[in-house]
This record gives sequence, structure tokens and C-alpha cells, in this order.
Amino acid sequence: MLKSVERWGIFEVSISGPDGGNPFVDYIVSGHFSNEHESVEVSGFYDGNGIYKIRFMPSYEGIYSYETSGNFDGAETKGEFTVIPAKGNNHGPVRVHGKYHFAYEDGTKYYPFGTTCYVWTHQPENIRRQTLETLSKGYFNKIRFCVFPKHYIHNFKDPVTFPYEGTPVDNSELNVDNMYNYSDCHGNSWDFSRFNPAHFQLMEENIAALRDMGIEADIILFHPYDRWGFSQMGRDDCLRYLKYVISRFSAYRNIWWSMANEYDLVKSFTADDWECYANYVYTEDKYNHLRSIHNCVPFYDYTKPWVTHCCMQRQDKYRTTELTEEYRKKYGKPIVWDEIAYEGNIDISWGNISGRLLVRRFWEAVMRGGYAGHGETYEHPDDILWWSHGGALHGESQERIKFLRTILDDVPGYGLMPADGWYDASVGIPESYPDSGYEIHYFGFDRPSFRIFNKEEDKKYHVDIIDTWEMTVTDAGIHSGRFKISLPGKEYMAVRLKRVE
Repeated sequence: MLKSVERWGIFEVSISGPDGGNPFVDYIVSGHFSNEHESVEVSGFYDGNGIYKIRFMPSYEGIYSYETSGNFDGAETKGEFTVIPAKGNNHGPVRVHGKYHFAYEDGTKYYPFGTTCYVWTHQPENIRRQTLETLSKGYFNKIRFCVFPKHYIHNFKDPVTFPYEGTPVDNSELNVDNMYNYSDCHGNSWDFSRFNPAHFQLMEENIAALRDMGIEADIILFHPYDRWGFSQMGRDDCLRYLKYVISRFSAYRNIWWSMANEYDLVKSFTADDWECYANYVYTEDKYNHLRSIHNCVPFYDYTKPWVTHCCMQRQDKYRTTELTEEYRKKYGKPIVWDEIAYEGNIDISWGNISGRLLVRRFWEAVMRGGYAGHGETYEHPDDILWWSHGGALHGESQERIKFLRTILDDVPGYGLMPADGWYDASVGIPESYPDSGYEIHYFGFDRPSFRIFNKEEDKKYHVDIIDTWEMTVTDAGIHSGRFKISLPGKEYMAVRLKRVE
């Protein structure tokens, strides 16, 4: 009986091979997988203890055949397996839908409501388990995190594993005085040609857990906050690293690639380096997962063909997601604000906005045809901050963000686009059905006590009053022509209109 795997699941071939010398560079394996619909060649990787693995994500149902090859005895194998229909929350990888939105490969709509926990997979097991427990509550369906460890405020401890064989420098005297590109800290000893499989196995364990919860893993490939030397690797080392990561992770359907967090602070990389690495990912990832790059100050050129969507950090203290429409027009791609400051109370302005302000920025992004990301940075007696370590959430925004997801799920089609309205309101209508008579008017920090609408005399509209902070929806009846809707005169209210056929 043939082994079976779900469509968009993972079929894995394990091969015993040599473990002498340097298996990461001395030996190679690859696999060719095919059926009547597709033919895919993928690279394998060394997983330690003499085991080489080749992973494949099938895009179709039916019988597949495969052949493996390599440069050592026993690398050549062949066989068949069956791909069965996807089940449960398996809808395939997320793709760009239309121009500005997203959907799973099976057509199910997907709205990215993400959060950031940069190094949660590098924490002790109890913190990792607590993070997954928090995520299981359904607040978010995407999470950003790093492959490399991070040296930054509230995060000066070594990770539980490192990505390479070697010895890290003693960190006992390191502090905030040099938070990134810690080139003057000597003593690290790494072999960049020898990966530590345990580091990547731990990441895979958590990527799989996220997948099973329906959460996308937005993998940050490079970042500048480094005292170990990973941000200063040469091009050959970086390309070897990218090949290893892609070979291990790309068969997981819930992968997104973020080339960098704050690419412009990685001082050792040139513009040519970024284009080289991004195009390598573009070419080597056979499943065409979503790809972008994140800024500190200047935006990257998101018109580049390898960029699937805009992964943005705010550039202004006050105006953030209010600029969504402008960037939709400029780049012609989905706008995802992955960093718009964090709910919290630390002493830096990007980490001490209120939950109310963060939720408002989410609503402004959605109403203007884009999406926003969450983060939380409350001081903690053990310095466990969600934005870096994961663990538990302590803020007020996450429940309201989850509520917004339910509002957006009600929208016909695949998301909103900005529309004209009163100057004090953000108005969103369905991008897929702009003439459907579905409208949401969001008032943000304004507090009108009523709003007058002018509609067709021969058309009827069902009206709801939405309190985005209290998370209530109040039926305001059915209206036509010119009508007045009374409002409570408080912040963060919205009015939804649905034309009744």
C-alpha cells in the first residue's frame, strides 16, 4: 500500500549516508517529484547523524512518483506515493489574490492579522509552549520571527540553540550600548559551513505547530541586531545558509519569507547583496511562497519582481496606516504594515503606545485596503516581552483585533478598498464587489453623535452600529433615502451598511 500525504502536506524521503568530513558541503542530495500536473526538482539537506532528507509539498491529488540522487552510495532511490484531499484547515499556501489582497491556494480568503515575536523559538521550552497556547486563542493568523538570535534591549541572553557549530562569545558584560552589528565583540568561533541541525529542528517543530493552528510563519532571514557575527557573513556563506533554510522549510505550506527585519541597518550588506539573496530565494523556492523585505527608515523598492507584497514599518510617529491608500497606488501590491509601534510601556516611543491606538491603526489599515501587524512590549519582572520572547499577552488590543477579523470575514469577496465619504471618516467597500452596497464608515478618534446618509429612495440598507473597542454590533434597522443614524458620541465607532436585495 502506497504511503499517503495530504495535498499541500509534506512528503519526506530520508536516506542514510556518510557523516564523515563535512556532510553539509561534501555531499548533496536532491529529489525529482512528478505527476501528470507538475514536475518539481528540490534540493535535500543533511539533518545530522548520517541522515539526509528531501522534502516535497504536492500541489495536486493523485499518484506521484519520485527519484532521488546524490554524490554518495545509496543516494539513488525511487518510489510512489498517493496525495489525498486536504482536510481541516489545510487550504494550501497563501497567495496574492487580485492585486491588493490574499487568499489560500484553494480560493479561501485570507486576511493577514499578524503579530511579532522575534526570537520566541529560541526560548526555553516553557516559554515556547506558553506562546503556542496564547496563539491558540485565535487572535492572530501570522507571526514574524527570526532564524538568527537577536541582541537588543530586553534580550541579551543567549538562545537555547545556535544555527552553526561553534562557540559564542561570553555575553556577561554586553548591554544596550551597542545593539547591532557588534563587530567589536571578539571571541565568537563559528564554522559557517557546518549547520547545527538541532537549531533548525526546533524551528520546524514550531513551524509545524503553527501550521496545524492555521497560522502563517513569516520567517525573517536576516537582521542587524547581532553580537555573534551572523549579520556579517560573506556572500558564499549567506547563499549556503539560504539554500539550507529553503531546503528545510519551503515544503511547509505556511511559510512566508521576509528577507530582513530592518534591512537598512544591516551595514555589511550592499544593495547588490540584497538583490542577490532575494533573487536566490525567488529561484530556489519551488513553491513560490510570499516574499518581502522590512525597513527601518527607507522603504525598499517594492516594485522589484521578486517582491510579492509590501512589508512596512512606519516612517512617521503620527501618520502610519493612514498612508495605506498612497502606497497601494505607488507599489500596486498588497500593503502589510508589520510594524506600526507596539502596545506597551517601555521607555522607547515605538514600544509604549496604548492598545486603543494600536487597534485604531489596524482599523485604518483595513478600511484603506491594507493590513496591519500587532506587537506588545510591556515591562516584565523576568524581562519576557511578547515582541521578542513570546509567552503571555498582557495588553488590551488582541481581543479587539480578533473582533476586527470577524468584521472583515463578513465582507463580500476578498477585502476592502478605500471609498469616498465624509472627510472625518475612513470608508471601506468590498474590492471584489464595489457596487454591492456594502460600506463601513469608521470614525476613529472622532466622536459624532449622529451621521446622515443619503442613499437611493428605492434601495433599502440594513445598518449596524459597531463599537470597535467594546466589540459590540447593534442593529440600527433598515433605512432608505436620506436617513439619520444616532451614535453614542464616543471614539472608535463605525457604521456598517448592507444593501438589502
